[in-house]
Amino acid sequence: MEYTRITVETRGHVLLMGLNRPQKRNAFDLEMFEELGRAFTELHNNPELRCGVLFAHGEHFTSGLELDKWSGVFSSGKWDMPAGIIHPLGMDEDNRCQKPVVMAVRGRCYTIGFELLLAQDVRVAATDAKIALLEVKRGIYPVGGGTVRIFEEMGWGNAMRYLLTGDEISGQEAYRMGLVQELTEPGKELEKAIEIAENIAKKAPLGVMAALRSARVSRVEGTKAALARLMTDLLPIMNSEDAREGLMSFLERREANFKGR
Repeated sequence: MEYTRITVETRGHVLLMGLNRPQKRNAFDLEMFEELGRAFTELHNNPELRCGVLFAHGEHFTSGLELDKWSGVFSSGKWDMPAGIIHPLGMDEDNRCQKPVVMAVRGRCYTIGFELLLAQDVRVAATDAKIALLEVKRGIYPVGGGTVRIFEEMGWGNAMRYLLTGDEISGQEAYRMGLVQELTEPGKELEKAIEIAENIAKKAPLGVMAALRSARVSRVEGTKAALARLMTDLLPIMNSEDAREGLMSFLERREANFKGR
């Protein structure tokens, strides 16, 4: 499809997805969000892609939603995507992108930006990042999964400190609290995110997807449900070419060349 509000670029087995409205500080309108969903769907469906990188062009990740464009969505009481499209915020746990996504932020990362951060798997921030859930300052509250995930990432007290005030979290504070896993100089965050994504993409795709799925089951359905599935979900992987390649590379003391099958 043709993208007008984001950029999509393939680098090897990695899909780069860039918010591309820098003149608007990458504020989200409805079209931008749907385009991002379509990019996530491409990552999910394309067997050649193994990891995604979500970033933004310009000096700010996003200033948030263009609220006037979203009033109809919020008034309807539903935040659905068109049929067959992956929700970038992971609102449907049964229809999430099966590949991991690394997210890189700098500058302002407000409202939906923060919720996108919480919905991705690995996060990188520049030291100039300003991350905030501003909804309580706008008369509403976060409805993109932020209230569900934030305390899992930061602990209850830290989460409530920022969720209930709408105050900004600096890049340094985000790193200290474990909200982001890497902290870089401004302008270096995308490079680091790509480095992590390419590292993931070198690993066995079936194993990576299974590990991600298992962790998500544990998070959503609980430890007991995840433990019950471990060996069952391993069985089809054991019969794969990648499992054989993993064993041979171990015996031959060389780097594995995984095919995803």
